[in-house]
Amino acid sequence: MESAKRIPFNKPFIAGKELYYIARAVLGGHLSGGGYYTRRCHDWIENRLGCLRAFLTHSCTDSLEMAAVLCNIQPGDEVIMPSFTFVSTANAFVLRGAIPVFIDIKPDTLNMDEKRIGTAVGPRSRAIVPVHYAGVGCAMEEIMDIAQRYDLLVIEDAAQGFCNAYQGRFLGTIGHLGCLSFHETKNIITGEGGALLVNDARFVERAEIIWEKGTDRSKFRKGEVDKYTWVDMGSSFSPSELVGAFLYAQLELEKEINETRSKLYRRYLDLLRPLERRGLLKLPLKNETSGCIGHIFHILTQSTDERAGLISYLQKHDIHAVFHYVPLHSSPAGRKYGRTCGDMSVTNDVSDRLLRLPIYYEMADSDVMRVSETIYRFYGLPFGGV
Repeated sequence: MESAKRIPFNKPFIAGKELYYIARAVLGGHLSGGGYYTRRCHDWIENRLGCLRAFLTHSCTDSLEMAAVLCNIQPGDEVIMPSFTFVSTANAFVLRGAIPVFIDIKPDTLNMDEKRIGTAVGPRSRAIVPVHYAGVGCAMEEIMDIAQRYDLLVIEDAAQGFCNAYQGRFLGTIGHLGCLSFHETKNIITGEGGALLVNDARFVERAEIIWEKGTDRSKFRKGEVDKYTWVDMGSSFSPSELVGAFLYAQLELEKEINETRSKLYRRYLDLLRPLERRGLLKLPLKNETSGCIGHIFHILTQSTDERAGLISYLQKHDIHAVFHYVPLHSSPAGRKYGRTCGDMSVTNDVSDRLLRLPIYYEMADSDVMRVSETIYRFYGLPFGGV
């Protein structure tokens, strides 16, 4: 029986005191960056994740761009990253004149294949950017070993992995720098938002300057100088107090939000497992080194045409599912600004067959069942009867 309710791919939400804190920020008379709620968010992230410093930004894109400046990326430098990622991962370094060097991913985690990093290292290599796809940690122990061997910096793109861990350490806190996202599609949201995590002490002071538009304003606030002035390059990376207020309310409920999504994720696994056993689709593999925060639930269909048919079938039944990514190495800008190292067969194959199913904080168990039942009907099978 059809339901009139449309199941969106994603839905922004209010979890707790977001609107109350926004009102308090307005009434408190400080709405520009660096105020009370921004500081509370910084403290919360630093204490929860164990990083040296955290800096809220307008987006994870901003965090990546700030990291590129902080690492002094220069024209002609090379930065090693997966092709299976969002454009911001590459754009942040292209804006500095650097060359993204794309490598293939692993078929299990869909993260960069660490065994391919060594062959991508050249005389102009400056950094490695692991992308923790779906919040599952890359092989960070091996990546950090490679970085040390070749004297490279590691900038974690942990946009999808906030508060998930790899071998007991939070994603974004293992590399020299980490970048987070609070985009409305993420688990913890502000609409648009992000944070830069600094894990290496040598970057802390300059990160403050870059975040403060290239000034030593932070020293002025601490009473260390009698005035502040322009001392380095920087930009307007700090978001307004409205963003900080909204985010702080979500941070207070982080464990509840992540656990809610994890339950939805596990429910999908249970309901769709019979289809995988039948060989009709492939589910995400369990990863022993990372936890589950339920950020993305994806399936792999047998072909691109089958995926298109399933998307259309779900849409006809008021269910919105999406696919990603167009591999960066095959995109117009990727061919112009970057280069590929080695075979990209896994990236090409996955991008042709991957489908993301709806998952969001306010999604009900009955919604997961409806999505799953619709997929069963697409394959012409009774729900739960395989």
